[in-house]
Amino acid sequence: MRLLKKEIRQKMIQQRKSLSIKDLKEKSLQIFQQLQGLETYKNATNLMTYVPFQEEIHTTLLIEDFLKKNRQVFIPVTKPKEKRIIISELLDLEKDLEVGHFGVLEPKAFAFRPKDPKIIDLIIVPGLAFTKSGYRIGYGGGYYDRFLPTLEQNPATIALALDFQIVDSLPIDHYDIPVDMIVTESRIIECKKHR
Repeated sequence: MRLLKKEIRQKMIQQRKSLSIKDLKEKSLQIFQQLQGLETYKNATNLMTYVPFQEEIHTTLLIEDFLKKNRQVFIPVTKPKEKRIIISELLDLEKDLEVGHFGVLEPKAFAFRPKDPKIIDLIIVPGLAFTKSGYRIGYGGGYYDRFLPTLEQNPATIALALDFQIVDSLPIDHYDIPVDMIVTESRIIECKKHR
């Protein structure tokens, strides 16, 4: 199963790399426009989202949207030794971030503002491949699979994906937690309907 997951990861990373910067920007905008129409997004006031890494969908669009509306944005900060996520409030995309673990943008020391994740009502969950039922393959660290079960308030979870990242099936482990919804450039998938 490990080998299969590794192959899927490599295939998806290669496919994403084949997109031009222009295509990725356009598809990110289409995904953001789809997302903006969702009640779950409109009603959220405390968003947790990753900052885009390499060829990931531009989550900066929703970060800027939330900040402009004076809503709160939180980003994950990984603690590799403990294999866990801490959330930190993001106030300024330009000033608050620097390259951290795994080459991902994380808060600078002065901008590390840890918060209790209980306040989150919407999480944008990263991933490389997804099934319509909401199961995903991430980068292999298992951070979100450990983090999500700790949230008693059960916030809405949405994955942003390119159409080619939706696959028929994936190897699933007992600890994998599916997302509620997947938004691509062409469709919105309500994952519970496919379980």
